[in-house]
Amino acid sequence: MDQRWRVVHSRGALHGIVGVLSLLLVCCVATARKAGQSIHNIVLVHGAWADGSGWRGVYDILVKDGFRVTIVQEPETTFLDDVAATKRVLALQDGPCILVAHSYGGAVITEAGNDSSVAGLVYIAAHMPDTGEKESEDGKRFPSDLAKSGAIKKTADGFTYIDPEQFHELFAADVPAEQAALMARSQVLNYADNFSATITNAAWRTKPSWMLVAGSDRTINPELERWYATRANSHKVEVAGASHVVYISHPKEVAALIKEAAQNARP
Repeated sequence: MDQRWRVVHSRGALHGIVGVLSLLLVCCVATARKAGQSIHNIVLVHGAWADGSGWRGVYDILVKDGFRVTIVQEPETTFLDDVAATKRVLALQDGPCILVAHSYGGAVITEAGNDSSVAGLVYIAAHMPDTGEKESEDGKRFPSDLAKSGAIKKTADGFTYIDPEQFHELFAADVPAEQAALMARSQVLNYADNFSATITNAAWRTKPSWMLVAGSDRTINPELERWYATRANSHKVEVAGASHVVYISHPKEVAALIKEAAQNARP
């Protein structure tokens, strides 16, 4: 009888050990999955003289890869309006997100990116001002071909646009001429004062950032993009030969950097 009890007791102990080991294994797997899990929300912000439709190529890649992507449509009426439009979309996210911007949008996300939902910031050929700085003043560090060209025009009520005849050359040189012509004729005019808005609290000071430098950018000098990235200690990649609209002409490279941010930023 004692021998049978010992056998039953040994089996019970063995089952208990197996149960504990199984539980530990499940916990380890769950922890590993959580550690390697990407942030799944991506919010895309366009720049001046553009709208959200330019993100289509990047959007398609990210959605196919399982991300939940939302595109902000900025009114470009005032800087605060654009920040508010971005925060409005951030409030709709169901968890932490990666906030991405192109060009002037970089100033917008530098301000709006302090929102608690933002886990990381990605700058695509974008401005990245510091607290107390203005995009317009930063641009003087490394003047661009566009700034020196006289191609930026202004309406009677203070809104800016790029001369359609010079748009392709200075803004979108690496997209087909027909596409550039459509972009030039569908510009969203940006209020001139937006470029001189002062950043009150630069989000990249406290959150991880990534920068994609467009190697042949004539709208923002690539040297300024590199300078921004170095100052912020951003993770930096470059696309040689890319124009300012690198997010349109090289969507794979842009999407790859966004995915890198989503995989490495922590909520």
